[in-house]
Amino acid sequence: MERKLQEILDSAIPLTQAMGIVVERYTGRELTIIAPLANNFNHLGTAFGGSLYIACVLSAWGLLYLRLREAGIKGSIVIRKGNAEYLRPVTGDIVATGTLPTEEEFAALIESFDRKGKAKMTICAVIEVEGKVAVKFEGEFAVVR
Repeated sequence: MERKLQEILDSAIPLTQAMGIVVERYTGRELTIIAPLANNFNHLGTAFGGSLYIACVLSAWGLLYLRLREAGIKGSIVIRKGNAEYLRPVTGDIVATGTLPTEEEFAALIESFDRKGKAKMTICAVIEVEGKVAVKFEGEFAVVR
């Protein structure tokens, strides 16, 4: 599954190639992506805020994409809104991990999609530095036929 997602990111979202994004790990509940600092630094030598935001969005979007495909759902996924808190500088590679809410919430998303042809879900992602949260992200994603 990770390889398929990597192919989609590389072909459908060209920015991921410039950022050097690599799909690292998928567990069914979490998706971790990595972007090297060398491709994503700012004038201070730390990770660029836009890159941090995009890494969080993609870890959440990619997680939802994989879970929906596993469930046989072929809808389009778009972000409706997102919010990031930047708590400390990221001084190394960007490691963003998106986490699904409960299985009950995911089941409700599928039920809503089956019934209405659309659904939405909030997914959180974090970027940590030395075991401490550096970026907290919360995004609302919509799935439509």
